[in-house]
Amino acid sequence: MLTDRIQESLRARNLDGWLFFDHHYRDPLAYRILEIPAGLLVSRRWYYFIPAEGEPQKLVHRIESGTLSSLPGTQHVYSSWVEQQQKLHAMLMSAARIAMQYSPNCAIPYISLVDGGTIELVRAAGVEVVSSADLVQEFEARLTEAQFQSHMEAGKRIDQIRGEAFQLIADRIRARNPITEFQVHEFIRRRFDQSGLESDHGPIVAVNASASDPHYEPSAERAAHIQSGDVVLIDMFAKLSNPGSIFYDITWTGVCGDTIPDRVQQVFNIVRDARKKATEFVIRKIVAGERLAGFEVDDVARGHIESHGLGEYFFHRTGHSIATEIHGTGANMDNLESHDERQLLPGSCFSVEPGVYLPEFGIRSEVNMYVGDGFAKVTGEEQEQLVLIKT
Repeated sequence: MLTDRIQESLRARNLDGWLFFDHHYRDPLAYRILEIPAGLLVSRRWYYFIPAEGEPQKLVHRIESGTLSSLPGTQHVYSSWVEQQQKLHAMLMSAARIAMQYSPNCAIPYISLVDGGTIELVRAAGVEVVSSADLVQEFEARLTEAQFQSHMEAGKRIDQIRGEAFQLIADRIRARNPITEFQVHEFIRRRFDQSGLESDHGPIVAVNASASDPHYEPSAERAAHIQSGDVVLIDMFAKLSNPGSIFYDITWTGVCGDTIPDRVQQVFNIVRDARKKATEFVIRKIVAGERLAGFEVDDVARGHIESHGLGEYFFHRTGHSIATEIHGTGANMDNLESHDERQLLPGSCFSVEPGVYLPEFGIRSEVNMYVGDGFAKVTGEEQEQLVLIKT
């Protein structure tokens, strides 16, 4: 059972329990991890405490007494705020150190979901609150075999569509039939639909200076024509249209024309090699059975780019966790936006996507990686050379 597995993990981490709390669906992690049914009315606060030893405890409001009925444990109810606080403190009486969805200094925003007032309330019971980040990763961000296969299948379909998108650009330019960033964007969206893929936004199709905006997305009102001589960046991400499927997320870059400008080629080589050094580092560490944290992967990719004097133009983390959401809740490859010390666990999936964003053009090279038991691998095609979009 899930509670048994959680209790085993709590004991291994010398924690006395894990306290889940929610009000108005503020913490989606709690619902996913505990598998609480969707569609419940949650207008009052609830608490669910899984101790390292013993039976779980529930605290719910009297008018929503069935909110946690799907979960095992002893139930307590409250009406007044006085009763709520007294019973919460009683639930935590034997605990000294517990985990909650909290991140010191909000270093990991995906985990920092419990409000400050609730943290204060728990601490007032004489309990030390620590981050549940490692627990969340263990129970939320590790893929099942079926989920891993969904990621791989999405990758095959997306890699195919990526090639079609670059070919569309080449065909239109050669035919002297101008095409815009947004038209390529819409082509990819249609192909996603036709291929049984879904994504709530994207893709990014960006030329020249727009490719230096990592979150640029064209629209009907804002879209450049793609022409000979342009640098073209395409960032595509989607998952199978089945419940529980896992995203696949890649970025490739090309140049329209018969030759590649020296500066563009130089920057691409630096970015590509930063990506390769990072992925090779992950594989080497995992195969050796060594503990590997997300920040260490960022250091490898960033260090390579910095060694070529371009560090100021690489201003985002090297990679992010990937799961049922494009930005998952596992370890990020990050020592820039945060110092992510979380271990890369077996069953985890993440991106490696260094980039250099100059005023005139941007280059990003992105792959996905999966960590298994004693192995790690890149899960799709890897870009070794710029796509030459011959015109």
